[in-house]
Amino acid sequence: MIIQEQYTIPGANGRGITADITYDDINPAAPLVIFAHGIRGFKDWGAHNLVARYFAEHGFRFLKFNFSHNGTTADNLTEFADLIAFGDNTFSIELEDLKNVIDFACSGAAIPRANGVYLIGHSMGGAISIIKTAEDDRVIKLVTEAAISSFYNLWPKQAEEQWKLQGVMYMRNARTGQDMPYRVTLLEDVEKNMERLDVQRKASQIIQPWLIVHGDQDASVPLTQADELSNAQPAAGYVVIEGADHVFNAKHPWLEKTLPPPLLKFCDVAIEFFAI
Repeated sequence: MIIQEQYTIPGANGRGITADITYDDINPAAPLVIFAHGIRGFKDWGAHNLVARYFAEHGFRFLKFNFSHNGTTADNLTEFADLIAFGDNTFSIELEDLKNVIDFACSGAAIPRANGVYLIGHSMGGAISIIKTAEDDRVIKLVTEAAISSFYNLWPKQAEEQWKLQGVMYMRNARTGQDMPYRVTLLEDVEKNMERLDVQRKASQIIQPWLIVHGDQDASVPLTQADELSNAQPAAGYVVIEGADHVFNAKHPWLEKTLPPPLLKFCDVAIEFFAI
């Protein structure tokens, strides 16, 4: 039987990380996959629960979590109810969160201990996962899903001067209609930690097996960014999924009982890669 268990993991700045693990109860110590969501994502977005179940049906535990400052709360897991926390987020905070999640998985304190983890990162979470993989040998294999090749790709370069003057920049969330606040501390984090937060530099340092997966219809993160990552680390595998957009043709909410074909293809490719 497929089971999902809920956890709260300590996160950055004293904020909790909400997480869940999906697994088949015949193998509660199966290899563990950790999924890191993107900049306006969350663990229960769209078809993520179906993805978790699919991995569990194919012999893995699947841990997905909300970054501590992603804007959701423990009481409201599917809406951006805390825009103050969202505005306070930085990439360094997310790296600390991901470290804490891996610590949780490998400690054996609350779940059967993972002897290393497989990592999947989507979009911005892909960039965070690249850096973490380069820094942490507990990551056995990495799959990036429509990953960005630079944090600077998340905002228009011409906006930076005004951003620094005003201290905050707002970008519209097309799905919710919210104006999402991005404090200038996000930009300052990249500028102050240039070496650590250089995604392509970190990509070149990865020694673990890595598979780059991208859709050829991605209008949010163009395929050229996957090319840049591949050029930075030629040893990585590279798969382009035809007809797939940035979220592999899912949406939120996802009311279907099956995965959209491009996302199913992504799952099959990732599972095959992890199983080798």
